[in-house]
Amino acid sequence: MKLRIRGTTVLCVRRDGKVVLAGDGQVTFGQEVLKATARKLRRLYNDRVLAGFAGSTADAFALFSRFESKLEQHNGNLARSVVELAKDWRTDKILRHLEAFLLVADLKNTFLLSGSGDVIEPDEEVAAIGSGGAIAKAAATALLRHTSLGARQIVEEAMAIAGAICIYTNSQVSYEELG
Repeated sequence: MKLRIRGTTVLCVRRDGKVVLAGDGQVTFGQEVLKATARKLRRLYNDRVLAGFAGSTADAFALFSRFESKLEQHNGNLARSVVELAKDWRTDKILRHLEAFLLVADLKNTFLLSGSGDVIEPDEEVAAIGSGGAIAKAAATALLRHTSLGARQIVEEAMAIAGAICIYTNSQVSYEELG
């Protein structure tokens, strides 16, 4: 059995002109928690873009750097930058072997990016990646539909639920917010 470094839940919620991105801090190797306080979120392009990663840490740092270059090259145009990064990720001999997902957002858009060249703009005001992503997304979606909580409160509650259910997600959550 090949042991992999695993773990992460990154969640993005939009509501009332605010965008909140959250990421837990757990990094796991097999059955061992290697780190509980990893920072998986970044503020990019003059603090106007939020980005979070799931997957290999070294790969994610390489992608953050490449993505930041794309944002600079395209004057902060998030949609164009993610498409250009996805093209490179899919076609570059080194990049296409990176094992990570990115979740990025600005005040207007949210995108999920994968190494297979996928650029996905969610239909709803919530998106998530990582091992606990589906749990966090389900919780956040229910809270968006059935409460008047703000984006930050929704993210806090959804991440707490994911942390209680997913063994690869912990309660050491960091947050970034726009708006």
